[in-house]
Amino acid sequence: MQSIMSSEERAAATTWAETENRRLSLEFNQRSTNPNQNLGRDDFLRILLTQLSHQDPTAPMQDTEFIAQMAQFSTLEQMTNLAADFSRMARMLHASEASNALGRSVDIHLENESVQGIIRAVTRGDTPQVLVNGRFFDWDQVSTIFDEQ
Repeated sequence: MQSIMSSEERAAATTWAETENRRLSLEFNQRSTNPNQNLGRDDFLRILLTQLSHQDPTAPMQDTEFIAQMAQFSTLEQMTNLAADFSRMARMLHASEASNALGRSVDIHLENESVQGIIRAVTRGDTPQVLVNGRFFDWDQVSTIFDEQ
């Protein structure tokens, strides 16, 4: 038995869809002004679930459309995982680079001063720090590493 939407139900669904589209459009426009934010996995799932729960039963989504959307979601998920793995690898390389400089002479340039000295210690973590002349500095502040003598 096929269910047909009444004119009131169709009008309510159309009004709801237009309201959601305006809300999503506003969110997207706000995000597009900030280049660091993009539509992500949660946004994609929210749109897909909304689409599925509010589709017209007399004209359901075609199987090929649904499969294509699921393939897009799978690709998005894999890209998200890959980006997280690359980020983790970059942090490890950053920490390794700082550790390899232990005992070497460095120049550190800050806004108001330059510091020269030998790295005596290196902290671990996402943002490694080096101990030079009794002070800790972020590894990113090291501008020059000199050859061991």
